Amino acid sequence: MFEGIGKILILLGTFIIVLGILFIFWERIPFLGKLPGDIAVKKKDFSFFFPLATCLLISAAVTIILNLILWLLHK
Repeated sequence: MFEGIGKILILLGTFIIVLGILFIFWERIPFLGKLPGDIAVKKKDFSFFFPLATCLLISAAVTIILNLILWLLHK
């Protein structure tokens, strides 16, 4: 019964650690926020930035990682 909860807590802790490391090193990762599909508009009194390509890349990576984790848990 507690085995499943233990696995979930380990995965949650790992996710929080990876997220924390990502927040610490976000500005040092050279390509994040500067990919060819990211939208940046700068005008006189207005600036808008939407990292579309970066969001898609992160979404694909997270999806692959979560699918691998779920596949390993169900074996």
